[in-house]
Amino acid sequence: MPLTPDQIERYKRHILLPEVGGQGQQKLLNASVLVVGAGGLGCPILSCLTAAGVGHIGICDDDTVALSNLQRQTLYTIEDIDKPKVAIAIQRLSPLNPDVTFTAYTERLTDENAEDLISNYNLVIEGVDNFSARYALNDACIAARKPLVSAAIGKFDGQVAVFHGHETDQPCYKCFVPEEPEDFADCELEGVLGAVPGTVGHMAAMEVIKEITGLGPSLTGHLLIYSGLTGETRRVKLLRDPACPAHKGD
Repeated sequence: MPLTPDQIERYKRHILLPEVGGQGQQKLLNASVLVVGAGGLGCPILSCLTAAGVGHIGICDDDTVALSNLQRQTLYTIEDIDKPKVAIAIQRLSPLNPDVTFTAYTERLTDENAEDLISNYNLVIEGVDNFSARYALNDACIAARKPLVSAAIGKFDGQVAVFHGHETDQPCYKCFVPEEPEDFADCELEGVLGAVPGTVGHMAAMEVIKEITGLGPSLTGHLLIYSGLTGETRRVKLLRDPACPAHKGD
């Protein structure tokens, strides 16, 4: 279906880019992305993907808004405290772009529901704060042969990775982090500068847009590390672990 006059005007700055053009914008409009986590990382990811015109966005989060969220989770206000994040996020995002439809999942992602939750989406992006959800998503995306974009933050730093673990020569999240680190502390315990999730969330959203449109070079099989204090980034190659339990039977 060709772009409408309103869409041509709305996405003009995308269409002007030869690497994107009308075809790339149409790919965005036809895409479906599941965003797991509507917190510090989820807020900028959701805002960016909505503005970009990703046609169908699912949002999965079982949390409610707290006062301590407002220092970095920019979709919410003080009036939203104790309300479900997913419902408020959709309420704020819907007026931004009528081309986008949203599906709400006010539940915690687990091993039991991961495959079902991702089934209607081309791609999954997570910005969660627990390893059990990341491992469940990793296994489900491998089984469903879908890309997984992963983002994480802490204190002044962040990282983004893209996993095509279903491909025989590519690492998965479990190849990168085989088990939960014993010294892991989330933002609730160690803190995070409010601007960091905004920066890293937009980096992660960029990788989603690249995956959908075919822009490159891809971050697949690599880890992008960002330091907020120095303003530096590093790109590190990740290796597939032949002993990784996620690839048994390959």
